[in-house]
Amino acid sequence: MTTEPHLAEREPTLSAIVPRWEWRTFGEHFGAAESRLAALGAGRVQDSDETYVLSLESDVSAKVRDDLLDAKELQAVNGDGLEQWRPVLKAAFPLPARDVSSVLSLLGVDVPPLAREAYTFQQLIEEVVRPSGTLLAVGVHKHREHYTPGGCMAEVTELRTASGSTRTLAVESEDPALVIETVRDLGLGSRPNVCLARGLKTLVGFDAVRYGVIDVGTNSVKLHIGERRPDSSWRTIVDRAEITRLGEGLEESGRLGQQPIERTAEAITGMVDEARRNGAVAVAAVGTAGLRSAPNSAELVDRVRERSGVGIEVISGDEEARLAYLAATSALGVGRGTLVVFDTGGGSTQFTFGRAGKVEERFSVNVGAVRFTERFNLSGVVSETVLGDALDAIAADLAKLDGRPSPDALLGMGGTLTNIAAVKHELAAYDPDVVHGTVLDAAELDRQIELFRTHTLEERREIPGLQPKRAGVILAGACIVRSVLRKLGRESLTVSDRGLRHGLLVVRFGLADNAPRDVNADRKETIHGRR
Repeated sequence: MTTEPHLAEREPTLSAIVPRWEWRTFGEHFGAAESRLAALGAGRVQDSDETYVLSLESDVSAKVRDDLLDAKELQAVNGDGLEQWRPVLKAAFPLPARDVSSVLSLLGVDVPPLAREAYTFQQLIEEVVRPSGTLLAVGVHKHREHYTPGGCMAEVTELRTASGSTRTLAVESEDPALVIETVRDLGLGSRPNVCLARGLKTLVGFDAVRYGVIDVGTNSVKLHIGERRPDSSWRTIVDRAEITRLGEGLEESGRLGQQPIERTAEAITGMVDEARRNGAVAVAAVGTAGLRSAPNSAELVDRVRERSGVGIEVISGDEEARLAYLAATSALGVGRGTLVVFDTGGGSTQFTFGRAGKVEERFSVNVGAVRFTERFNLSGVVSETVLGDALDAIAADLAKLDGRPSPDALLGMGGTLTNIAAVKHELAAYDPDVVHGTVLDAAELDRQIELFRTHTLEERREIPGLQPKRAGVILAGACIVRSVLRKLGRESLTVSDRGLRHGLLVVRFGLADNAPRDVNADRKETIHGRR
């Protein structure tokens, strides 16, 4: 058994080191900063060979040099974007299993069963790092030149790996004000601060890239930020919706109102900012039924572009159905039989008919929760007569479904469906893992229609599982879902928490034949998996 002290026993020595604030950028050239530093003269010039252990789950700096493993973790980020890194581990090989466990935890990965009491460097790489799908060992040759501009330490480094080379310039000090002052004095203030591990991951193609997509609907705006991994799988970073009621008054006036336009533009601009703060390298936005039908939809498009620089593409009903189908069928096992996927929103409902992996027909109809709520005043207590009239009108507008054979599986998606599922489960807080795969039968839909019909708007907002801002349109939405079930001769349907935005993410930023999936999911639900 090795006598190397445990991490906790070395803590007093490491804790005595004052963490430095660091700024770093990558590139082939650094402009005037290079000549400024060259005029100072390099204090030291060093060459070294090191191995970095990179993680998809963390930007912790973990490197091996001269048979010593050195790890630093991020302590803080200040208002100027400077990062403060703290040394947390420095140990010689062979590395005790408990220190291997510690460094794996720092790297954000699950610790596998460790068969050895201690690991040599080669054993660590071959038995622990390489079998992991989220770690990569990268050999790096460094040529470093050290400078002291403005009292700070600066370093210009050439990094060479088997995958390519790059250069990096770093400035650090215990005083963050001094660091940012030096960075600006060198003319580098407009460059991003990128830590060494992140830069190396980009260099060797091991980085996880983030993208944002925004779905602008008639009733709500949905944001999804997804992270594409090197194996082409996707991890959800943010997935949320904001109800803006863009289509408010559209049924009556035929135009988008100024207040709904402003509410929606403000929400979209905030979502673009949120995506960029989360590191999204690109953002795509699409508009659906409300923007398709309104003659003044360009007002919203122009307002969003002016404020955020992001354009909104108004897509066709067929394209909307295609993207929804891609998302729904990738996230739930659908078997080999006939399948119908429908996505019902505030202004329209999209239908796609086919089998797993094959689309046979798709179309969109102007049947949406906002339209029928305004037409029949369904936002509060409703009489049985008015409810019957609304159901008859919905059935008439869904005539395109008449005479079709009952499919082997029926999948529903959209805010109406996910809210109905959440009400069924009485969720105090929305849980996509519970909602996704929920089976709704005719009896449950009838129960909820009666619940919504007999409650005022304020009373509906208190129903567990129902998003308060959706209380006004939920009855119309539930009636649409019930009508679809009746038209297609089905006694139940399965809810998908995925939506158009998930399909858009893959089509725009991934491989078109790889639909998004949560890499943390332990299993794939079947459409009959949860009741």
